[in-house]
Amino acid sequence: MRIATWNVNSITARLPRLLAWLESSGTDVLCLQETKCTLEQFPTDALREAGYESAVNATGRWNGVAVLSRVGLTDVVTGLPGGPEYDGVQEPRAVSATCGGARVWSVYVPNGREVAHEHYAYKLRWLEALREAVAADAAGTLPFAVLGDYNIAPTDEDVWDPAVFEGATHVTPAEREALAALRGTGLSDVVPRPLKYDRPYSYWDYRQLAFPKNRGMRIDLVYGNAPFAAAVKDSYVDREERKGKGASDHAPVVVDLDVR
Repeated sequence: MRIATWNVNSITARLPRLLAWLESSGTDVLCLQETKCTLEQFPTDALREAGYESAVNATGRWNGVAVLSRVGLTDVVTGLPGGPEYDGVQEPRAVSATCGGARVWSVYVPNGREVAHEHYAYKLRWLEALREAVAADAAGTLPFAVLGDYNIAPTDEDVWDPAVFEGATHVTPAEREALAALRGTGLSDVVPRPLKYDRPYSYWDYRQLAFPKNRGMRIDLVYGNAPFAAAVKDSYVDREERKGKGASDHAPVVVDLDVR
């Protein structure tokens, strides 16, 4: 089974690339983030024609997540159970489903904006709710993973220059402690191999030639439980998909599993 996660940065803008990538990559299950569409705007029909069922949590604006599967889609849970609200609503940042022989969550962790901002405190509350929500599946016997855009670089090695991010979100001790607590449920970081250079960055800003200069971050993560990690045969960042006109600012992270 090939499972991937990709912050597509607008499924409407990226649909032709998405459909072409699904076909060329042979992906069985894809977790999407930042779909930036309403439920009605989500291209369910086009994806069904390509052979994929969809589980979607989307209300428009800049959020939205989905799980696409061509190996079955059952036990769908939309939203983060017990998750906090922001501006009076629970944002569409989580959806989970069982696909074939594995269960996956697609998550889009809040950005945090600035350390002093309420959105940062919301981010930490959201991560705590995620830890509580996944604990049972993380300790289970079914291969299970939480995939998505975490908006956190786990270590200083996961950013191109730690000095540039000093005092900013994505690298603070509190955020990294929240990741450690999530791993404490029985999950481990499935670190992909890079297709170029020495670090498997998954995000590069559109500005200041960040991609050609490889000024990136590893913030798109795959956290799997013991049965999931034991089934991993390969994992890589598909850096090629970050190239060219109309690309997302994130690249897909792909994991190959021996799951029957």
